[in-house]
Parts: sequence; C-alpha cells; structure tokens
Amino acid sequence: MSHVTARAKVIQDNTGTELEFPVIVTEHGVLTPLVDYFLEKAHTRSYSWMQKVVQAVGLLIDYLRANQNCFNEPKALFTAFAQRLQRGTIGEDGLDPSGLYWLPKKVQNARQLVLLLSDFTDWLAERSGTTPLNPLRPASRYEEMLNWAAYYQRHNRAFLAHTWNRDRASGNARETRQIQLRHLPTAIHSDVKYFPENKIGDLLFKGFIVPGRQHSPRIEDRLNLRDILITILLHGGGVRVSEAFHLYVHDVQPDPLDPTVAMVRIYHPEEGLAPADWFDAKGKPFVCNRNAYLHGKYAMRPRTQYPKGGGLHAGWKNPHLDHQRELYLHVHWFPRDWGRLFFKLWNLYLLQLVQVERQHPFAFVSFDGKRAGEPYSIASYRDAHARAIERIGLVVAKMEGTTEHGHRHAYGQRVKATKDPLIIKAALHHRSLESQLVYTESHVAEVTRKLDEASSLLESGPLTQPPFDITAYGFENVDPLGLLSGPRPKLRRGK
Repeated sequence: MSHVTARAKVIQDNTGTELEFPVIVTEHGVLTPLVDYFLEKAHTRSYSWMQKVVQAVGLLIDYLRANQNCFNEPKALFTAFAQRLQRGTIGEDGLDPSGLYWLPKKVQNARQLVLLLSDFTDWLAERSGTTPLNPLRPASRYEEMLNWAAYYQRHNRAFLAHTWNRDRASGNARETRQIQLRHLPTAIHSDVKYFPENKIGDLLFKGFIVPGRQHSPRIEDRLNLRDILITILLHGGGVRVSEAFHLYVHDVQPDPLDPTVAMVRIYHPEEGLAPADWFDAKGKPFVCNRNAYLHGKYAMRPRTQYPKGGGLHAGWKNPHLDHQRELYLHVHWFPRDWGRLFFKLWNLYLLQLVQVERQHPFAFVSFDGKRAGEPYSIASYRDAHARAIERIGLVVAKMEGTTEHGHRHAYGQRVKATKDPLIIKAALHHRSLESQLVYTESHVAEVTRKLDEASSLLESGPLTQPPFDITAYGFENVDPLGLLSGPRPKLRRGK
C-alpha cells in the first residue's frame, strides 16, 4: 500500500484550538503540502470537500507509484491519469499489469476529481514556483461560448446574482483547462419517487413501535415518539433529513396564530441566532450565533463541523432561510394538521427527554444504554426508518419512495396544489427560481395562508384524507387512553 488516510488534529497557535483534517500518510510521513492547503481553505471549505481532495490526491499517488518511469513530462502524466479515471485500468482480458484494477468512474465523479487535483496543483505550483499539472490555456471561441453559457445558467438561477463580478467572469470564460474530460450526458428528469400517502399512517403507528411494548395501552410507551417526530418533520413539513438533526429543544414553540399547532424553526447550525439561556457574569444572556453558543456553553461544535460518517455529523444544504437576522427556516406544515399532531406528540416526547441527562441543546437524543442522552445520529434514524418500513410490509428502495427522502418528495407533491411556484419554492426553502422572480419572495404568514387555502383542494384530489385522522386507518387501539383524541379543527379558507 503506497499510502493511508487518517484524521489529524492540527494546532496552529497557543490558543490550543484544534482543527480536524483528513490527511495522507506515506512511508515518508504526513503529506504536509496538503495539510497547508487545508489550513488555508479551512474557513471556506467543508470537511467533506477535504475528503474528496484527499481521495483525488491519493489516487494520483497510487497512479504515480504504479507507473514510475513511464512519463517524461507532467502533461502526459496527468492526461493518462485522467483517462484512467474515466475508463479504468483493466484490460479486455480482465488483467491489469499495474496492479491498480480501477473500474471506470462515472463521468461526473471523474471530472470532479480532475478539477480538485487541478486546483490543488495550481496552489502548489504557485507556492513552489513549478508548473501546474493541468494549467489554464486560452479557450477556443467554441469553449468560450460554452463557458459563457454555463455562467449565465448559474447566474440566472442564483439568489445573489446581482453581486457577481462580470469582469471576472469575462476573464474566466476566456480560459480553460488543458486537460478536460467529456461532459455528463443530459437527460430529462425521471419521475419523482415519493412515499405513498396511504401508508403514512401505518408507518407512524405500526412501523415505529418499541419492540416488546407494542401492546402497552400508553402511546408514549408503545411508540418510538422520537422517530415519529422526525418523520413528521420530513413528511408534513418537507424538511431534509439532515436539517431535522440541527433542531434544538428551544426551536419548538406553540404557534401564536393557533397554540395547538407547533411552530418549528430550524436555525442555521453555525450562524443562526442562539437561544437566550446562556448568561454572562451580570446575568444577561449572550447574544451570539450557534457556533459560539455550542463552544461556550457546551464545549461542542455545530454538527456540520464534525467529520462526515461520524455519529455527530449532520450536513446542511444551504436552504433559503426565512429571517435575515436570525437565520432560520420556518417549517410550513401542509396540511396544517401535521403541526397539530406534531405538537401533541412533542409534548409527550418532552416527558421522555427530561428523564435522560443531556449536555447539549439538540432535540433528538439516543435512549440506548451508554449513549443515553447523546445526540441522535442520522445513521441510527435511517436504520430505524428502514425497520419501520419493513414492519408494514414495504421494501426499502429509493425507486419506491420508501427511503427517508421520499417523505420530502411526498410533501412536494402535496404542495403543488398551491399552483404557485413562489409558494412552492418558499415552502421547500429552495434558493433558486427564474431570475425575474427572486425579488417577489413570499413571507412566512403569506406562505402559511396560501398553504391553508390549498389544503381544501386536497380533499377532492388523489391525495385525499390528511393522515392524522386515526380512525380512518382502522387504528382503534392506537390511542386507547385518548391522548390524541379530540375534534380535528376544520381548515379555514384564507380571505
């Protein structure tokens, strides 16, 4: 083996602050230029980006080791390397004398690896005064036209396009890389696979059971409330899986417009406004972001900053947020009864939550053994969701809409009843729309009103009954103590 990868903690100064990076270790030690590259990029790039760079550099090291003395100049080396990424190294006879045995990579994956290596070697060449492996060259007229077309494609769909520098874009369009791979073939989007609406009741009340307690008369003993709440956020609120794992306990409050409905706001994991329960020496709450809050009060980091693949990591897709100062996304329940069911179950869940010791503010925790009270992991939820799917007789498959992301697709199918692209964009917290529409954003109150109006359209469409009317699903034994009983308010039409 020519190299191994590892996680390293780097301390730059006497503050003792640690930065965690993926690194490459060879027989000569740690590849220090790569560490220096990450130190320079640490505040603008994610850990997952660093992992991709490590992968690309590692592949190049392996290729160099397997093909020593084959090339006389860098361009020929990098050209052959890029081709092997895309086409693989195995001959038609099934053999590979180099010993690499690389299978062909997908076009988009190979292109990404080549671009990452190009940027790294540009940086390295600038520091050492050498020639980059894949330098820029003047673009042909055809390539310049393609570069401009790509620029306007991004520009017309960008929320902050008015801040882009056109002169810089003009300079970039006139250059291209010497070594390029073919582009990904274009195709029409395939049908969206979403979770079947007629099975959501089964999933919540028959799938998410606590093994051994499924016959208990108390709903909070019999059901896994934590996983049900997460699923409701996905299915009834349209949030992404990773977004639900940034939720604090403080972020769920009764809706001022209807106290029976939960008002849920998911804040930016680093820059969002922190709760006002961390006090200074004078007893005044600190006004700070969540990054400072977690560091100062709990000696933790935001979940975005933990290594990908670890139990504490949760990603962030940079959704369009609803409040410029506090930086949160408002969960728009659709129909609103989802928020009513969520709030009832949430209050039962809080009774469970106070029984475990927590050293963090996150809403969803593990209740198992030594990990009790620790933040719940996305991997654990995915496993629980898959088991619940199988309990109700479905197969876990993306093409069936039965993975956890299928719930967001189901929400998107329902919200199309508004027939308003701006409302759909706001409800799903998408950042891009046609450029002429970005200045007509809808506010939270208007989005809520429009969604309530559209709810009535569902009653005459294929997605008919809201899935919280338990008796409609034959769940006579779901709630024998009446914890979720009571009349279901009629959805009011907006004026």
